[in-house]
Amino acid sequence: MRRSPAQLREPFEQLYRAFDHPHSASDPVHIVRRYAAAEDREVVGFCAAGLAFGRVASVLHSIESLLAIMGQHPAAFVRAFDPVDDGRRLAPLVHRWIGGRDLSALMLILQRMLHESGSIEGFFLAGDVPDAPDIGPGLEAFSARALAIDVRRAYGRVPTRPGVYNFFPRPSAGSACKRLNLFLRWMVRKDIVDLGVWSGVSPSRLIVPLDTHILRLGQCLRLTRYRSPGWKMAAEITASLRAIDPVDPVRYDFALCHVGMMGACGFGQAQKDSQCPLRGECRPNVKARRAKIVG
Repeated sequence: MRRSPAQLREPFEQLYRAFDHPHSASDPVHIVRRYAAAEDREVVGFCAAGLAFGRVASVLHSIESLLAIMGQHPAAFVRAFDPVDDGRRLAPLVHRWIGGRDLSALMLILQRMLHESGSIEGFFLAGDVPDAPDIGPGLEAFSARALAIDVRRAYGRVPTRPGVYNFFPRPSAGSACKRLNLFLRWMVRKDIVDLGVWSGVSPSRLIVPLDTHILRLGQCLRLTRYRSPGWKMAAEITASLRAIDPVDPVRYDFALCHVGMMGACGFGQAQKDSQCPLRGECRPNVKARRAKIVG
């Protein structure tokens, strides 16, 4: 029988408390925390979240390589970015299918955001719909406006689908927008893990960053009826979490994700729930379905 939100609240709270300390797990957010200024945290956070796909070690290496070029004040680097001189320094960088020219294009987009709105938050809020029940319409407008920015100085002849598009997915295309939602979680929420840099978005409107681990735990804990990943699944898992905590539903994301990263979730595995801190709350004998997360 499916547990009610009230019955899940206490085990989820125990899990949250277990992970709510600065170095509870290896995660890109710890790199962002190194920067003291809010404007640097915002810029570094966007770049770090945007590169947060693939193996953790590879992700951290790619972020550090980019930040080594951006220097001690990444926001200032973005404001003064020159696609010729600085683009040459970015050219050798590669992270999976993201190359140096894609990163140069990203710098141009972020530069336009800072010059036009003063901050990434300002650019986001200009297209947000504060009365919407979740952040979906805001993300849709944010990505559409970002992709309308001219990036020819980075690419020369812009490809049909340049790599920079991967930083700006849209809910309307079915994307779970995992990395954008991760960035928003870091910026909007405030606790030991998340940074609380932004003040213009309510945590109640956030959507969980849907990665492979949240997908599996979402199915295992019966937080979603969907089998295929995408915006609908992310929204439904968030709705289940919102029934537990309507004010701050994604507060459990970091802990749940790292249960999966540690290999403790037994969903579809022979170990079942023998290693899971949420043992007894789930259905680990259900056969897992391999799925590709988009966005």
